[in-house]
Amino acid sequence: MTPPTPPLRTARLEFTPYRPEDEDHFVALLRDEEVCRWMGQDRVPEADIRTLFRAILTEVYPTRRFDVWGLWHEGTYIGHAEVKKTGNVDGHELITALAPAYWGRGLGLEAVRGLIRYAADTLRLKEVYGMVGAGNAASLALCRRLGARHVRDVVGDDGTVTTMVVIPLVDKVDRADRADRPSEAVVPEPEGQVTADG
Repeated sequence: MTPPTPPLRTARLEFTPYRPEDEDHFVALLRDEEVCRWMGQDRVPEADIRTLFRAILTEVYPTRRFDVWGLWHEGTYIGHAEVKKTGNVDGHELITALAPAYWGRGLGLEAVRGLIRYAADTLRLKEVYGMVGAGNAASLALCRRLGARHVRDVVGDDGTVTTMVVIPLVDKVDRADRADRPSEAVVPEPEGQVTADG
C-alpha cells in the first residue's frame, strides 16, 4: 500500500515516504551524537529507534497521522523531515534533521522551504512552528532568513533552552526561490522543531 504522505521534490532533494529497507539509514541518523545534540535530545537505544521506525510504517502512514519523509540527495539518504500537529501550540510543526556530512551546503534551508511549500500549498496552513535549541546558531539563522518570529523560550527540566518560532506562510510560497519549489505530488506512485543545519 502506498503511504498517504506524497513524495516531493526540490532542486536538489527528494522527499520520499519511508520504506522498510530505509530502517538502517533512519537508525544511523538518529543515533548520531551531533544530530541528537542539535535536536535537543539524548541518544536513545538502537532498539527504541527501530521500534519508532516500524511505527512509522505500521501506524503513522496507515492512519494518516502526519507526514514524514526520508530526505535523499543524489541517491543518498541524508536526513529526515516531518510536518505534524504539535502539542506545544495549536498548530503544525516542521521537523528536519540532516546528517552532519551534509551540513553547510544550504540543504537544510532547501528542505525547510520544501516543507513550507507543502504546508502552504497542500495542507493550506497559514503558519508553521519550529522548536530550535537556543544554542543552534545555524538553525536560528535559517529561521530568521525565513522570516520566523520568536514566540517564547521553553526551559527543560535539565535547564536546556529551546526557542519556539512561528513562520507565517501568507505569500511565503510566492516569495521563495522558484528553484526550491517541490513538484506536485506524484499520484498514485510513491520521498520543529526546525532543526535543519544548512
